[in-house]
Formats: sequence, structure tokens, C-alpha cells
Amino acid sequence: MPAKDEFLIVLDFLPKGKSGDRRAEPVIQGIGEKYFSLLEVITKEGVNVKPKDKVYIGEGKREQVKYIRGKISFDELTSFAKDHLEEVIDDVVSKDEKRFVEFFNKSGSLTTRMHSLELLSGIGKRHLWDILSQRKTKPFESFGEVRERIPMMPDPKKMIIKRIIDELHKKDRHELFVSGFV
Repeated sequence: MPAKDEFLIVLDFLPKGKSGDRRAEPVIQGIGEKYFSLLEVITKEGVNVKPKDKVYIGEGKREQVKYIRGKISFDELTSFAKDHLEEVIDDVVSKDEKRFVEFFNKSGSLTTRMHSLELLSGIGKRHLWDILSQRKTKPFESFGEVRERIPMMPDPKKMIIKRIIDELHKKDRHELFVSGFV
């Protein structure tokens, strides 16, 4: 069963829809809170939202959303949505730090020659071996602890955010954090 987001975080709200749409319907461009799916949803009449608002898109009764139009690519985002994307992802990663720190504790090998940690910008073989060694001793509990226990480690939170953005750009075939299903 494909992974589905329960909540969408608003990146941009177009009350009259996008130019070129056949029907002028209010459109939200947003990103899924858990699986980082980029989606367009049509809101019910009279609904007004602003960037960073959280909108329910799950299986239950939706108060604000009429229907989910579908998945969109990074290139289909408005300029305004693109401008807010990194800030919204930063908020999500900050609020759910434990989930992303677990990646450092539990990630495994992709192939016999590559570990999933190496997909994070700034992690080479040296940092990889340091992380694997340190997590055997004691699991990491925060980004600060990862940085503290691994010498010369770049900011782990920024590495996660950069990786999510790279996955949204489809820069790599491996998806660690973005799963593209509605």
C-alpha cells in the first residue's frame, strides 16, 4: 500500500486558481507533512488559507478540501511556493527531529558498496564509519548530539533538508525521505 500523507502544509494559495486552468477553482499547492509529496488540492468555496497552514487531506471528512487534484513536480510549483519550500521543510524537520535522527541510528546499506548515509551531502567514508561506530555505542538522540559525537560533522539537520529538496528535484533515483504517492 502506498504511503499517504494525512496533512498538507500550504506553500501557496491561489483563490482564483492557476492561469490556464479550465475552471477557476481555489487551489492550494502544498507539501505532505510526513512523506513530502508535492500536491495540488482544490478547496471548498469560502475557504481561505495562508502559507504554512496545515490542511487535513486524509481519508476522513475533509473540512477545507474539496478534492485532491493530484501530485505535481517541483517545476510546477509557483515561484511563491518555491520560495517557501525550504522554510516549511525546515519547520517539519525541526518539529519531528526524533524521526530524522533515527535515520542516523537505523539507516542501512543500499548496495555492497554504498550506505544510505552517504546520500547525505557532506558524508563520505570517514564520517560514515564514525557514525556507524558511534551509534553502536549509544543511539543518537538529537541533531546536536550527532554533531557533537562525530568530529568535523556538518550540520545534520541542514544535510537532511538539502537531501529532501534534492529528492523533490529528482536529482537521484534513491528516495530516503520523499515518497511520491498521494
